[in-house]
Amino acid sequence: MIKRTRIYMSGSTCPYYNLAVEEHLLHLVEDEECILYLWQNKHTVVIGRNQNALKECNTERLATDGGKLARRLSGGGSVYHDLGNLNFTFLIKERDYDVDRQLSVIIRALKDFGLNAEKTGRNDICIEQRKFSGNAFYRHKGRCYHHGTILVDVDLQDMSKYLHVSREKLRSKGVSSVKSRVVNLKDLSSSINISDLKSALVRAFAEIYTAEPESILDRDLDSLEIKKLEDKYASHEWLYGKRMKADLTLNQRYAWGEISIDLQIQGDIIADVQVFSDAMHETIAELMVSCLTGVRFQQGAMVDALRRLEGKVEQEVLDDIIALIKTQEIW
Repeated sequence: MIKRTRIYMSGSTCPYYNLAVEEHLLHLVEDEECILYLWQNKHTVVIGRNQNALKECNTERLATDGGKLARRLSGGGSVYHDLGNLNFTFLIKERDYDVDRQLSVIIRALKDFGLNAEKTGRNDICIEQRKFSGNAFYRHKGRCYHHGTILVDVDLQDMSKYLHVSREKLRSKGVSSVKSRVVNLKDLSSSINISDLKSALVRAFAEIYTAEPESILDRDLDSLEIKKLEDKYASHEWLYGKRMKADLTLNQRYAWGEISIDLQIQGDIIADVQVFSDAMHETIAELMVSCLTGVRFQQGAMVDALRRLEGKVEQEVLDDIIALIKTQEIW
């Protein structure tokens, strides 16, 4: 049961600093507490934890235009941030984690602007079937966060310019382009702006959790820990990962997301594995790499190895991946 709420608003627009603060706040959250973190990034593409940066983003054009690429801890797909977007994060212990309650804060805040929003699909908030907020989730050692975007007045031309969205994904959403799938709240309510939205979110947070939020001050944060985390998020290793020459690539899109499995084979052994996915499960890639590396490159052996992930990965996801392996001509 939540007895205490706190709020922190970042004064930075650097994605690496803001992601570092987010992870630091996760370490700080206490029992029976919910923290709301509001933040903005300037001219940034943020990709999901398991995505291929070069496939998801026009990184060269983004860099030329002075933008930044960032990778978050949570799963899901890529998003574009500018100062017309407001990000929110709810940080909470797992026993009190309640996505519907957390989303109700966003939905309640928008009512102040005459907007009626609803949760749709696996991770979106929409108004009249137009998406203005994508959400993602992260769990670690009993602590959780749920974060998302709120498109208020984002440059949709830039969004289309920097994001690479597969035709299969657009087809699965029944749209022809990124722009046609999303909407700015400014187009639905001329009275809304970032400053007033922040105030509405604070009021809704207090109302939904029936507790007046205390402010977290900069002096309450560990600047040395944040600097270490910031360096991690800005590192080439974190942003791009390893480069591996694959002997076989398996790729498929499902209702739960897209997955691409790169296998490097030596003799009859899988010597190395790389997995990319926009699935919401943030650790799916590392789990698959761990269970397939060193296994015989043989269909039965691969399926047996994957079955060891039962209970760690959603059964629907695991069944689809096993079915994908079984469709391949692997002796």
